[in-house]
Amino acid sequence: MIRVTHLMIIRTLSPPFPTVCESIMISAIEQIGRVTLRTSSSVGSTLSFAARVFLRMFERRSYNSASRMVLINQIYFTSVQILPLFLFVAVIFGAMVNGMVFQLIKKIGQTDYLGRLLMGFVVMEISPFVTVLLIALRSSSAINAEIAVMKVNRELSTLEIFNIDLIDYLFVPRVLNGILSMVFLSSLFSLVVLSIGLFVSSVIFGTSVDAYIDTLLRSASLLDMIIVWFKCAAFGFFITLIPIILGMNASQELTSIPVAVLNGMVKVFSAIIIIEVLSSIVRFI
Repeated sequence: MIRVTHLMIIRTLSPPFPTVCESIMISAIEQIGRVTLRTSSSVGSTLSFAARVFLRMFERRSYNSASRMVLINQIYFTSVQILPLFLFVAVIFGAMVNGMVFQLIKKIGQTDYLGRLLMGFVVMEISPFVTVLLIALRSSSAINAEIAVMKVNRELSTLEIFNIDLIDYLFVPRVLNGILSMVFLSSLFSLVVLSIGLFVSSVIFGTSVDAYIDTLLRSASLLDMIIVWFKCAAFGFFITLIPIILGMNASQELTSIPVAVLNGMVKVFSAIIIIEVLSSIVRFI
């Protein structure tokens, strides 16, 4: 009887329903949990698919005649057709960056830091970032739309019916093209900017070609070069892999194509930021 009386008193004193604050907290926690689970599942599936494509890149059977033709076409579309615009942007950025760097060095009188600024800022940061933005805006969106259209038109299903491996025929050439294009175009961007730096340096400081090259070589670090190459390769890998995944996730409706492209570009830029942050952490550890 005493125990029953205590339970009745507790039930009488406690409110029968949660308060408004408790309901808001519970809803917020549930929303955070759903977002966390959805994000973890998405990241896990992306990394799993990335591992499959990455391993296929090192298998000889992935490079048959059809795959090689797709790779050549992709390189032409990504690296060759974009060259006029890319060189124009490189010249504009090169003139702006070199103008600011050399004017700053001239004001503070620290010409010894010229090589460090050019190699550490231009080669390590500006060149990969501008290159990946240009490739992402042009090629990533095109790949995303292409795969989504193939999914809607059931072309992917048709290829599978004819026992054509989608990874070997469609995915590996595009991902490999992204890696090669990023490394090549980023190196070209750095070369253009540094060449403009030679011209500006000779005009402002009267620096000779040998002295300019010697300054750059003394400021270059093998570890920094390895990091920037890996960063470019990671950029190229994910800005082509993510659009492929989002294109494959499109439904059979035409209205799903722009949604897939939009979601793909959001995730591409998120991947760019993550890779940039991780590379900076590794570099400055």
